[in-house]
Amino acid sequence: MSRSIPLALVLALAASTAALADQPGADWMPAAQVKQKLMAEGYTSITEFEADDGHWEGEGVKNGTKMQFHADPKTGALLSEKPNK
Repeated sequence: MSRSIPLALVLALAASTAALADQPGADWMPAAQVKQKLMAEGYTSITEFEADDGHWEGEGVKNGTKMQFHADPKTGALLSEKPNK
């Protein structure tokens, strides 16, 4: 039984660390500014947008095509984009 308490604590800490990992950093460009940059790059709508794995990522419509994208967290520049299937 003494092993179950430390294991529960480790699992709880791992879960809380994972939840914190997908938060924008203090030095990240604000989401609203990144969305403005994406619109300037040709996106006519952004349907999903979140911090994930150290960058901004989301989905939107560009040139009439549903796209997935990744944007630099500090500059808002597009890192990658591809059609969303």
